[in-house]
Amino acid sequence: MRKLTVLLCLGLFAALATPAYSAEVAVLDWRGALLSSDSAQRSMQELENRLSGQQQEAESLGQELSRLQQRLQQEGGNLPDAERQALIQEFQQKGSRFEQLRGQIMEAQMRAEQEFLQQAEPKLEQAVEQVISRHGIQVLVEPQGVLHSERDLPNVTGEVLEILNSLN
Repeated sequence: MRKLTVLLCLGLFAALATPAYSAEVAVLDWRGALLSSDSAQRSMQELENRLSGQQQEAESLGQELSRLQQRLQQEGGNLPDAERQALIQEFQQKGSRFEQLRGQIMEAQMRAEQEFLQQAEPKLEQAVEQVISRHGIQVLVEPQGVLHSERDLPNVTGEVLEILNSLN
């Protein structure tokens, strides 16, 4: 009887000491998973294609603004007033257009990001729920939220990304 008790205790201790496949606490970089997903890559490519004309115009204007600024700095004092004023006016007009384009591009990017997040949120939740139930996770934290851990926490980001890609 004593041997049986010792064996049961040793078996219980071994079961508790060996890490099981279930994890009480795991790490998930949900932003990284979302942004690395196939659908995010497609969404970013579509946005780039839609905004390419505006981006090219903004780059061209930026180069022209730099050229005008250099000319004004180097030759501004030697130019006749009318020509200097014309350069300043051109610089201001192009600068205004540049800022307008930059604002439009940023607004389009933010709008596209919000639309993507709204569309992807249910899929992310589904992928996370699958991983949580598969591994018996009780606490899921972001990598930036872990200040200290005595042991390496399982990182389930790759698994969530796989599931996200399979849901598309």
